[in-house]
Amino acid sequence: MKKDMVNSPEHYTTGGIETIDFIQAKLGTEGFRDYCVGNVIKYCSRYKHKGGKEDLQKARWYLDRMIQDGERK
Repeated sequence: MKKDMVNSPEHYTTGGIETIDFIQAKLGTEGFRDYCVGNVIKYCSRYKHKGGKEDLQKARWYLDRMIQDGERK
């Protein structure tokens, strides 16, 4: 089975909690949105030089997470 390094990398769940959920709990709503925007910028700005398509998929993941969280309100 192929590992999914965009949606569920194994190293993000070490310790029993998904890292992104811990970050969101610590930063709160606005801080978490800013964190996501920063990651979108990071992945979009480096995709040609580092991760290619995978970096664009990661940027989309953060955008989708922001949209998903906005729908919960």
